[in-house]
Amino acid sequence: MRYLVFVPLSVFMLVVFGGIVCCQRPAVVNIGAIFTFNSVIGGAAKVAMEAAVSDVNADPMILNGTELKLFMRDVKCNVFMGSIEAFQLIEKEVVAIIGPQSSSIAHMISEVANGLKVPLVSFAATDPTLSVLQFPYFIRSTQSDAQQMAAMADLIDFYGWKEVIAIYVDDDYGRNGISTLSNMLEKNMAKVSYKLPLPVQFNQHDITVLLNNSKPLGPRVYVVHVSPDPGLRIFTTAQKLQMMTNNYVWLATDWLSATLESFSKMNQTSLRILQGVVGLRQHTPDSIPKKVFLSRWSGMQQKGLVSAGLNTYGLYAYDTVWAVARSIDKFINEHNITFSASHELPDSKATRVQLEQLKVFDGGTFLLRKLLQTNFTGLSGQVQFNQDRNIVSHGYDVINIDKMEIHRVGYWFDGSGFSVLPPETLKGKNVSHSQLDWKLQNITWPGGKTETPRGWVIADNARPLRIGVPRRASFVGFVTEEHDSHKVQGYCIDIFREALKLVPYDVPYKFELFGDGLSNPSYDGLVEMVANDVFDAAVGDIAIVTNRTKIVDFSQPYISTGLVIVAPINNHKASAWVFLKPFTVEMWCVTAASFVMIAVVIWILEHRVNDDFRGPPRRQIATMFLFSFSTLFKTNQEATVSSLGRFVMVVWLFLLMVITSSYTASLSSILTVQQLSTSVKGIESLITNDWPIGYQVGSFAYSYLSDSLRIQKSRLISLGSPEDYERALRQGPRNGGVAAIVDELPYVQLFLSNQTDFGIIGQPFTRSGWGFAFQRDSPLAVGMSTAILKLSENGMLQKLHEKWFCKEGCPEERRQHSEPHQLRLISFWGLYLLCGTITFTAFLVFLLRMVCQYVRYKQQQMHPHSPSSSSSFSTRYSKAVFNFFDFIDEKEEAIKKMFTQCDYPQVHGSSGR
Repeated sequence: MRYLVFVPLSVFMLVVFGGIVCCQRPAVVNIGAIFTFNSVIGGAAKVAMEAAVSDVNADPMILNGTELKLFMRDVKCNVFMGSIEAFQLIEKEVVAIIGPQSSSIAHMISEVANGLKVPLVSFAATDPTLSVLQFPYFIRSTQSDAQQMAAMADLIDFYGWKEVIAIYVDDDYGRNGISTLSNMLEKNMAKVSYKLPLPVQFNQHDITVLLNNSKPLGPRVYVVHVSPDPGLRIFTTAQKLQMMTNNYVWLATDWLSATLESFSKMNQTSLRILQGVVGLRQHTPDSIPKKVFLSRWSGMQQKGLVSAGLNTYGLYAYDTVWAVARSIDKFINEHNITFSASHELPDSKATRVQLEQLKVFDGGTFLLRKLLQTNFTGLSGQVQFNQDRNIVSHGYDVINIDKMEIHRVGYWFDGSGFSVLPPETLKGKNVSHSQLDWKLQNITWPGGKTETPRGWVIADNARPLRIGVPRRASFVGFVTEEHDSHKVQGYCIDIFREALKLVPYDVPYKFELFGDGLSNPSYDGLVEMVANDVFDAAVGDIAIVTNRTKIVDFSQPYISTGLVIVAPINNHKASAWVFLKPFTVEMWCVTAASFVMIAVVIWILEHRVNDDFRGPPRRQIATMFLFSFSTLFKTNQEATVSSLGRFVMVVWLFLLMVITSSYTASLSSILTVQQLSTSVKGIESLITNDWPIGYQVGSFAYSYLSDSLRIQKSRLISLGSPEDYERALRQGPRNGGVAAIVDELPYVQLFLSNQTDFGIIGQPFTRSGWGFAFQRDSPLAVGMSTAILKLSENGMLQKLHEKWFCKEGCPEERRQHSEPHQLRLISFWGLYLLCGTITFTAFLVFLLRMVCQYVRYKQQQMHPHSPSSSSSFSTRYSKAVFNFFDFIDEKEEAIKKMFTQCDYPQVHGSSGR
């Protein structure tokens, strides 16, 4: 019975004892830190980590009585020393290592961490090549340079620069950072034109040589990516070499902000040499804990405990300690901390190297998992790791040094670009990601100017761009040589020059003619010469087609085009009003007005002397207009009697002869054209029949018709000029000509502007445009595309088109507003002017005669001693006017009798005396 009671009791005690042992928390947990004490980053990180350990041990909610012990090792920026210190920390049985700050040391120590399964959490190693796939135990508690270089590339793109010079320290941190920047710039069609490395331990001489070597280069945008340098030696040297002027742009990664933040107030005068420099700084949101810690830091500075200022890396170091402590707290609630010997280490009995003392952390994988689950708000913001084991990015501040002060001009956040609002205020809002919405405050550049520098000068050893230009033999308005002078001109050349003015940097160039000038050159051959580096670019009427886009880059099209069919056409449909077609509306109106004018003037001239033009008013009106319009048929029943009337009729009949003969010829031509027609209905009819087809020499139409549409090459007839077009179309396919011509729309519009017997059949059956060709990945292609869009928006493209092709009206307008074979007023205005002038002169002569006769008549009617009338002036004036018209209405014979009767009494009276 006792035995039965003892066994369950023993089992119960073993279970309870075992649970107590498993849940027992260690008194001390060791962690290590590897960094360089005497450095900009390390100086701030050392004090911050010590403060963090103190705060963790003072917080009863963390580790619950377990002391966190930090072992710090100074590696003095040396990879070899870093490896040694890492092994020494492992001997201390640390469960995690914080650091290192150097990316080169991180590459080395990460291999050790992988082998011994000790998590390595770095607050300053930003090299983007520290991959989770290669180093699974490496965690980055700061932002990767992949984010920073994306921000830098966007900053360069924001101001439109396409080429930069990179100055960097030649180690893993510098090389890989600039390599990432280069990749990011390529996405924006920009590039790092020159990479200028500095030794890891560079001196003033190295900087001077490097900057002097960069002076002859074209780009003036410098990106500086080095380790924090309290002496700011690069900018000091640049100032001495006169490279901090308004021709230069200096951009710095976050090493500069870390350096400046570590300065004490006594060192703020060093900002003078940084006038106009723009840099990036890791963004840390404002918070109450951050303000409290900054105040605490200021107190330590006042007490002399800290000599340098607190930079962003100090905040990350503080949060890293807390992240490790929180993870250890969760880990020891579930697991014991144990180490064991590694069976993978080689036997060290034959050597003095005591590798057997290196032990593997048994719980390393579990602690790593707890670290990756970290999620809390620290001094630097939200502390959380993404799938790449990098801290979730908070974005970057864009800073500008002006007048010895650091100004924050905006923010950059991955996905939303630049903004003047902090990234944390944009979370949860519908934010536009378009570059059109990016904003930054005004920046003061080197030299004190606020205008964005061009970032480019003509390099001392730069050769001008070789630009191939087709030497056309026809349609020379688009592009051609100017009178054998090796100078080029034309519509396309003007567009290129205007667009080049809008490119934000200087582009030296020279035109090189392509072709013999006797016939149009092959445009495919011109594009191939660009691809083969014979030319750097090609400018002209170059169609953007598929096979060409495979070997070169094209700019934005500056004119829309496509292949169309030209053939003889029926210009007019049968119409009951075809007899009105020979004259334009203006011509009809002027002619009708002339008939009315002649009717009125002839009536006035004939009314006093010709009985045919007298009678009741209705009869006179009918006679007046019937006489005028019957002159068109030369069947007048009334004859002109007055000399002035006959003179006017001679001129009028001459005008009618010219007008009627021209009308007859034009109407005959229109009726003849109506009989013309074409069997070409579209591209399908050309394909199915065996008619010969014309194309322009050098055009891509030949390859399109033969290769894409499978039309036999023997049917394709090359034509070199508009005159050849007209001749071939008029001859037709049966007389050695062609049934139709296939060419691009701008050429066809220019050809048809002076032709009425031909027209476009259907719609364009291809869609393309003309652009400028550049070598692959040329940044100028993007710059010119943007410039062409600006020319389109400000109307300059249309103005250039009107300059070259609309001197007598644009081709499409001339065809649209003028019917074929129509007679326009401009062709007869001289004749109408002559007729009108003579008619008006005859009327004036008649009017003067009547005035003279009326004055003579009134003088003879007046009596010297007759009393004056007492009526008003207006009444007398009205009466005089009516009397004058009554006088004109009298017949000529009656007026002569009046004069005779008035003269006879005078003669009779004198004989009586």
